[in-house]
Amino acid sequence: MKSYILIAIFLFTTGIFAQSLEGSWKLVEENGREITDKEVIRIYQDGYFAEGAKKTENNAFLWAQGGEYDSGDYTETIDFHTMNKDLVGVDIDPKLTWEGDDRIKINNVKELQVWERVSDNKNELTGNWVITGRQRNGEMRRSTPGDRRTIKILAGDRFQWVAFNSATGEFMGTGGGTYSAENGKYTENIQFFSRDDSRVGASLGFDFEVKDGEWHHSGKSSKGEPMYEIWSPYAAAYLGNQ
Repeated sequence: MKSYILIAIFLFTTGIFAQSLEGSWKLVEENGREITDKEVIRIYQDGYFAEGAKKTENNAFLWAQGGEYDSGDYTETIDFHTMNKDLVGVDIDPKLTWEGDDRIKINNVKELQVWERVSDNKNELTGNWVITGRQRNGEMRRSTPGDRRTIKILAGDRFQWVAFNSATGEFMGTGGGTYSAENGKYTENIQFFSRDDSRVGASLGFDFEVKDGEWHHSGKSSKGEPMYEIWSPYAAAYLGNQ
């Protein structure tokens, strides 16, 4: 009997820990309506989430939001929100329920959303990053991120960068899509871009190396100009300096 109890406990706890939000998710239903007119992707990684949305018919940018989350009883603290900047800094406590390992429901009173997992793949660059270095005129300039910062979150084969100010609610821009990182080559395939939706469909290739826990990112920008950036883990570079 004791062995059966131990097996049951093991299976139960294994099931709990297997249900990880980390990775990428797609909104498939809202208030009972199937989502077909827009694409909404949410990425969870390292206690942070980012969401980007576009119209499916013409790739026009719709909105972005994100911030820290606690997967325990599921709460969100909003860092940026393009539709309502008054939500920046607000703690939100929606109800999240699981339907298997790859489908969740999030009920925030106004909407009942159903999300399905896109991917939980991981690679060398999986994580939530914040830019802390940029080369200008041959000189690498380092900085400590504050209220105004640029992050890039990568998980489940998806990426999203966001530039914002969490103190003022100001939003500077975002973009995202799919990516690959293998053998020192990093490629972004743009699927939404708040500043210029004509960039959707473009692919950008870069060289990358992770040194001392930091992501060294080099190549040419979307404007064709040479660039060299250093991205640090968000929790260490930003939260660690608060």
